[in-house]
Amino acid sequence: MNTAPRYTSTAIFLHWLVGLGMIGTFALGFYMVDLPLSPNKLKLFSWHKWAGISLLVLAVVRLAWRMSHPAPQLPSHMGAMARLAAHAGHWVLYLLMLAIPVSGWLMSSAQGFSVVWFGVVPLPDLVAKNAELGAILKQVHVTLNYTLVVALVGHIGAALHHHFIKQDTILTRMLPFAGRAQELRP
Repeated sequence: MNTAPRYTSTAIFLHWLVGLGMIGTFALGFYMVDLPLSPNKLKLFSWHKWAGISLLVLAVVRLAWRMSHPAPQLPSHMGAMARLAAHAGHWVLYLLMLAIPVSGWLMSSAQGFSVVWFGVVPLPDLVAKNAELGAILKQVHVTLNYTLVVALVGHIGAALHHHFIKQDTILTRMLPFAGRAQELRP
């Protein structure tokens, strides 16, 4: 059990790096999907795949860090249902951090487009080319991404609720600089 008032600096860094990366990669995917076929669209698809694989690697690192460094305790004023919701919400986000890039990689493989990380490291196709499976995996990838949007809105909303309504330290313990003052208080 972690009795520290904040997350570790590494956890905070990974949280914001992965969070901003997921939002940026989602925005790029949303933007590029309806573009007409062009060299620019193909370049954006490559960047999207590179970002997705990078986020998968970072998510594995983040999950490994989280498993070896327990989160700070939740405030004592939170009831059992609120605690359960907080834990469930975090595990849903971890699952989506892993499932979204894997579903994109599977989709690319099934559609016959190999993933070459940063244009240098060819990754193995996870499934054989199969147009029907590719269409199903595309829908899975899209659905997981919109599920992520809903989960992020809930996550951000809960953090803001705790900060402005409950006026506790849930948000500040994950902010890079805001929580330092609270640590220094007697």
